[in-house]
Amino acid sequence: MSDPASRGRGPRLEIEINRQGGAWQPETEEAVLRAAQAAFEAALGFPETDWPASAREAELSVLLADDPFVHSLNRKFRGKDKPTNVLSFPVPRPMLRGAAQPLVSLGDIVLGFETVTREAAEQGKGFEAHVQHLVVHGLLHLLDYDHMNDEEAEMMEGYERRILETLGLADPYA
Repeated sequence: MSDPASRGRGPRLEIEINRQGGAWQPETEEAVLRAAQAAFEAALGFPETDWPASAREAELSVLLADDPFVHSLNRKFRGKDKPTNVLSFPVPRPMLRGAAQPLVSLGDIVLGFETVTREAAEQGKGFEAHVQHLVVHGLLHLLDYDHMNDEEAEMMEGYERRILETLGLADPYA
Protein backbone atom coordinates (compact mmCIF):
# COMPACT_ATOMS: atom_id res chain seq x y z
CA MET A 1 0.00 0.00 0.00
CA SER A 2 1.37 3.43 -0.81
CA ASP A 3 0.09 6.93 -0.35
CA PRO A 4 -1.06 8.33 -3.72
CA ALA A 5 -1.45 11.81 -2.20
CA SER A 6 2.34 12.00 -1.85
CA ARG A 7 2.97 11.65 -5.60
CA GLY A 8 4.35 14.70 -7.32
CA ARG A 9 5.18 16.62 -4.11
CA GLY A 10 8.63 16.81 -2.61
CA PRO A 11 10.20 13.62 -1.28
CA ARG A 12 8.13 10.53 -1.93
CA LEU A 13 8.04 7.34 0.04
CA GLU A 14 6.47 4.18 -1.38
CA ILE A 15 5.29 2.04 1.51
CA GLU A 16 4.38 -1.62 1.37
CA ILE A 17 2.45 -2.87 4.37
CA ASN A 18 2.09 -6.57 5.09
CA ARG A 19 0.59 -8.51 7.97
CA GLN A 20 1.82 -11.54 9.85
CA GLY A 21 -0.50 -12.12 12.77
CA GLY A 22 -1.95 -9.77 15.35
CA ALA A 23 -5.38 -8.14 15.37
CA TRP A 24 -4.32 -5.12 13.30
CA GLN A 25 -7.15 -2.93 12.00
CA PRO A 26 -7.31 -1.27 8.55
CA GLU A 27 -7.12 2.24 10.05
CA THR A 28 -3.72 1.33 11.48
CA GLU A 29 -2.37 1.11 7.95
CA GLU A 30 -3.45 4.71 7.30
CA ALA A 31 -1.71 5.82 10.50
CA VAL A 32 1.45 3.99 9.41
CA LEU A 33 1.38 5.70 6.00
CA ARG A 34 0.97 9.18 7.49
CA ALA A 35 3.71 8.69 10.09
CA ALA A 36 6.23 7.19 7.68
CA GLN A 37 5.75 9.89 5.03
CA ALA A 38 5.97 12.67 7.65
CA ALA A 39 9.15 11.17 9.13
CA PHE A 40 10.79 10.71 5.73
CA GLU A 41 10.02 14.25 4.58
CA ALA A 42 11.16 15.81 7.85
CA ALA A 43 14.30 13.70 8.22
CA LEU A 44 15.59 14.69 4.79
CA GLY A 45 15.78 18.23 6.15
CA PHE A 46 17.69 17.34 9.33
CA PRO A 47 21.35 18.36 9.06
CA GLU A 48 22.63 15.00 10.37
CA THR A 49 20.71 12.89 7.85
CA ASP A 50 23.26 11.19 5.64
CA TRP A 51 21.10 10.66 2.58
CA PRO A 52 22.13 10.99 -1.06
CA ALA A 53 20.80 14.24 -2.53
CA SER A 54 19.77 12.37 -5.69
CA ALA A 55 17.56 9.98 -3.73
CA ARG A 56 14.36 11.93 -3.10
CA GLU A 57 12.22 8.86 -3.61
CA ALA A 58 12.44 5.76 -1.47
CA GLU A 59 10.58 2.64 -0.53
CA LEU A 60 9.87 1.11 2.83
CA SER A 61 8.40 -2.18 3.96
CA VAL A 62 6.33 -2.33 7.15
CA LEU A 63 5.28 -5.63 8.67
CA LEU A 64 2.41 -5.65 11.15
CA ALA A 65 3.12 -8.80 13.12
CA ASP A 66 2.24 -10.58 16.34
CA ASP A 67 4.52 -10.83 19.35
CA PRO A 68 5.67 -14.44 18.76
CA PHE A 69 6.96 -13.47 15.32
CA VAL A 70 8.67 -10.30 16.61
CA HIS A 71 10.11 -12.33 19.50
CA SER A 72 11.73 -14.73 17.02
CA LEU A 73 13.23 -11.84 15.03
CA ASN A 74 14.44 -10.09 18.18
CA ARG A 75 16.13 -13.30 19.37
CA LYS A 76 17.69 -14.07 15.98
CA PHE A 77 18.93 -10.59 15.04
CA ARG A 78 19.45 -8.82 18.37
CA GLY A 79 20.10 -11.71 20.76
CA LYS A 80 17.18 -10.60 22.97
CA ASP A 81 14.86 -13.44 23.95
CA LYS A 82 11.64 -11.42 24.24
CA PRO A 83 9.16 -9.60 22.06
CA THR A 84 9.55 -5.87 21.46
CA ASN A 85 7.44 -3.05 20.07
CA VAL A 86 9.40 -2.16 16.93
CA LEU A 87 12.36 -3.52 15.00
CA SER A 88 14.16 -1.77 12.17
CA PHE A 89 16.23 -3.50 9.52
CA PRO A 90 18.06 -0.88 7.43
CA VAL A 91 19.50 -1.44 3.98
CA PRO A 92 23.29 -1.28 4.25
CA ARG A 93 24.42 2.29 3.54
CA PRO A 94 27.08 1.44 0.91
CA MET A 95 24.20 0.35 -1.32
CA LEU A 96 22.77 3.88 -1.12
CA ARG A 97 25.91 5.78 -2.06
CA GLY A 98 25.46 5.38 -5.80
CA ALA A 99 21.72 5.91 -5.62
CA ALA A 100 21.09 6.37 -9.32
CA GLN A 101 18.06 4.08 -9.27
CA PRO A 102 14.73 5.91 -9.14
CA LEU A 103 13.56 4.29 -5.91
CA VAL A 104 15.96 3.56 -3.04
CA SER A 105 15.04 0.99 -0.40
CA LEU A 106 15.29 2.20 3.20
CA GLY A 107 14.66 -1.21 4.74
CA ASP A 108 12.02 -2.80 6.92
CA ILE A 109 10.09 -1.89 10.05
CA VAL A 110 8.34 -4.61 12.06
CA LEU A 111 5.72 -3.85 14.74
CA GLY A 112 4.55 -6.32 17.41
CA PHE A 113 0.81 -6.07 18.03
CA GLU A 114 0.49 -7.32 21.58
CA THR A 115 3.45 -5.30 22.88
CA VAL A 116 2.27 -2.12 21.11
CA THR A 117 -1.24 -2.63 22.52
CA ARG A 118 0.03 -3.24 26.06
CA GLU A 119 2.40 -0.24 25.99
CA ALA A 120 -0.28 2.12 24.68
CA ALA A 121 -2.59 1.09 27.54
CA GLU A 122 0.16 1.30 30.18
CA GLN A 123 1.23 4.75 28.96
CA GLY A 124 -2.33 6.07 28.60
CA LYS A 125 -1.84 6.72 24.87
CA GLY A 126 -4.12 6.05 21.98
CA PHE A 127 -3.16 2.93 20.04
CA GLU A 128 -2.83 4.76 16.68
CA ALA A 129 -0.73 7.52 18.27
CA HIS A 130 1.63 4.94 19.75
CA VAL A 131 1.88 3.13 16.41
CA GLN A 132 2.75 6.42 14.70
CA HIS A 133 5.43 7.17 17.27
CA LEU A 134 6.97 3.73 16.76
CA VAL A 135 6.91 4.10 12.97
CA VAL A 136 8.66 7.48 13.24
CA HIS A 137 11.18 5.96 15.66
CA GLY A 138 11.77 2.99 13.38
CA LEU A 139 12.17 5.10 10.26
CA LEU A 140 14.73 7.33 11.98
CA HIS A 141 16.70 4.16 12.80
CA LEU A 142 16.59 3.27 9.09
CA LEU A 143 18.16 6.65 8.37
CA ASP A 144 21.03 5.91 10.82
CA TYR A 145 19.73 7.73 13.88
CA ASP A 146 20.25 5.93 17.17
CA HIS A 147 20.03 6.37 20.94
CA MET A 148 23.04 4.48 22.24
CA ASN A 149 24.21 7.40 24.38
CA ASP A 150 22.58 10.45 25.96
CA GLU A 151 23.57 12.83 23.16
CA GLU A 152 22.19 10.55 20.43
CA ALA A 153 19.03 9.90 22.43
CA GLU A 154 18.41 13.60 22.99
CA MET A 155 18.80 14.38 19.29
CA MET A 156 16.66 11.46 18.12
CA GLU A 157 13.90 12.14 20.65
CA GLY A 158 13.90 15.81 19.65
CA TYR A 159 13.39 14.84 16.01
CA GLU A 160 10.65 12.40 16.99
CA ARG A 161 8.85 15.17 18.89
CA ARG A 162 9.08 17.54 15.91
CA ILE A 163 7.74 14.95 13.48
CA LEU A 164 4.93 13.83 15.79
CA GLU A 165 3.92 17.46 16.31
CA THR A 166 3.38 17.78 12.53
CA LEU A 167 0.99 14.85 12.88
CA GLY A 168 -0.86 16.59 15.72
CA LEU A 169 0.43 14.14 18.33
CA ALA A 170 1.60 14.87 21.87
CA ASP A 171 5.17 14.54 23.08
CA PRO A 172 5.61 10.81 23.77
CA TYR A 173 8.38 11.51 26.27
CA ALA A 174 6.47 14.02 28.41
